[in-house]
Amino acid sequence: MPSITWTKDLTVDVEVLDDDQKKVFAMIDELQEAIMAGHDRGTLEAVLDRLMAYTRFHFAREEEFFAQTGYSAAAAHKRQHDAMVKWVRNVQARFKDGSVAMLSLELRSFLQSWWITHIQGSDKKYGPCLNAKGIH
Repeated sequence: MPSITWTKDLTVDVEVLDDDQKKVFAMIDELQEAIMAGHDRGTLEAVLDRLMAYTRFHFAREEEFFAQTGYSAAAAHKRQHDAMVKWVRNVQARFKDGSVAMLSLELRSFLQSWWITHIQGSDKKYGPCLNAKGIH
């Protein structure tokens, strides 16, 4: 599976959030590389834990900007974040209790698809609101 590439069409026009998303994409690639290289459970678990910790950090940053700007779709957007985190936490729990094979490219494919769809569908909508309030 090719690497996940952040391209200019994914920009939300808020530099710090774009930078966050670039880091998330790099971590998803790191996860795939670790899976493909057959790394041990501890390594895979550490990569996935780092990815989820950074994802939660990024979501919190977005949600703080929503609170600062009064973004009207904040609640719906947060529900999307919560659902994604819940799904991945479930995967993490199953991985920790099961086999390394459980953490497959299917997870990476889900993450890649979710992030691109989320950015292009939901994140793009908040850019103009945040920009209008001076957040670039």
